Amino acid sequence: MADVIKTATRDAYGQAWVELGEKDKSLIVMDADLAAATKTGAFKKAFPERFYDAGIAEANLVGVAAGLATTGHTVFASSFAMFLAGRAFEQVRNTIGYPHLNVKLGATHAGISVGEDGASHQCCEDIALMRTIPGMVIINPADDVEARAAVLAAAEYEGPVYLRFGRLAVPRFNDPDNYTFEIGKGIEMADGSDVTIIATGLMVNEAMIAKDMLKEEGISARVINIHTIKPIDRDIILKAAKETGALVTAEEHNIIGGLGSAVAEVVCEEYPVPVVRVGVEDKFGASGPAVEMLKIYGLCASNIVEKAKKAISMK
Repeated sequence: MADVIKTATRDAYGQAWVELGEKDKSLIVMDADLAAATKTGAFKKAFPERFYDAGIAEANLVGVAAGLATTGHTVFASSFAMFLAGRAFEQVRNTIGYPHLNVKLGATHAGISVGEDGASHQCCEDIALMRTIPGMVIINPADDVEARAAVLAAAEYEGPVYLRFGRLAVPRFNDPDNYTFEIGKGIEMADGSDVTIIATGLMVNEAMIAKDMLKEEGISARVINIHTIKPIDRDIILKAAKETGALVTAEEHNIIGGLGSAVAEVVCEEYPVPVVRVGVEDKFGASGPAVEMLKIYGLCASNIVEKAKKAISMK
């Protein structure tokens, strides 16, 4: 049996730059003194004349990116999620969102899996913040294959996009030679009839593990990968609600304002069924090894299994 490939989605994000830069001479990449961590350094090395470092000044980073976009450039601006979505929120809203400019925000080091960096850097509120900005597309890829495809799709899309990437190496489960990414379209990873697990980011892999654990107990679980949280795939969610009657959401984000909230909004409006959320339970993070932090905060297959049983009992 071949070894499972594990790669951080931020690595795939960085690797996509050179490929894009060779094709699109109007592409500009910006960073906030974090090129080594966000992996934009690869683009800097290949195309130094199209790379700009704004320094530790994320609000200025966003403002300059917006200005460059008005001149016809496609601009990718990168920093840690905590700083890009949090510190620079006003500038993202007013200088990119409001005029609907062609700026892509590459936010790395999102979620609890930042690990030892602790609560100050473990951004579990960014999806909620970005969801409130009209017209902002939000993409949260699950593995390196999806991350690369997401970057390429974002570059083709005309308008603002928030791309969320992690530091922790995660298993690859998509086939790089047979994978199609479409903004706004969820992916059914496995069919099932008793409950549907709707996951995003690194929790998709945990959802697949949970599916197998549930199968051992005679429970048939469907798994859906929602890589685009906004606009969300309402059709795939409603189909699952109607066919399985119970939903569990799983995300490396606060349970308030993220994927769980988005899914609940869809089903409450059109086809109410039980929705049980797996995520950070409205808490700040803590410093520790990433894998251990995920378990402590319930971002794991075993917790998904328990929540799936709860959702089924609520039918």
